[in-house]
Amino acid sequence: MWREPSTTMGRQPSLRHCLTTMASLLYQHGHALEAITVPHKGLDRETTNALSDSSPEWQRCQGVLERSDAATFNDQDRLILTPLGRGLLFDMFGKGAADCA
Repeated sequence: MWREPSTTMGRQPSLRHCLTTMASLLYQHGHALEAITVPHKGLDRETTNALSDSSPEWQRCQGVLERSDAATFNDQDRLILTPLGRGLLFDMFGKGAADCA
């Protein structure tokens, strides 16, 4: 059944766009990509708030990734990518980008 497209559909960034944007912003603010790809690491709320304050794009993309189950806060209340987010990152940038010793 055909549905009329939503007016907000074109405004929502894709998961891949958001992962790319977040990777770039992490680098620009002195963080390594592994900060969000390693499940026991992650970004604390102070850091995610600072990134949101410095870039509205960070806040928008963090929301998209969380609502899509590509990112979440771990048991230590740190933002990390879920297996879905890590898998997409792997597809986009290769294994070295998503895995760290």
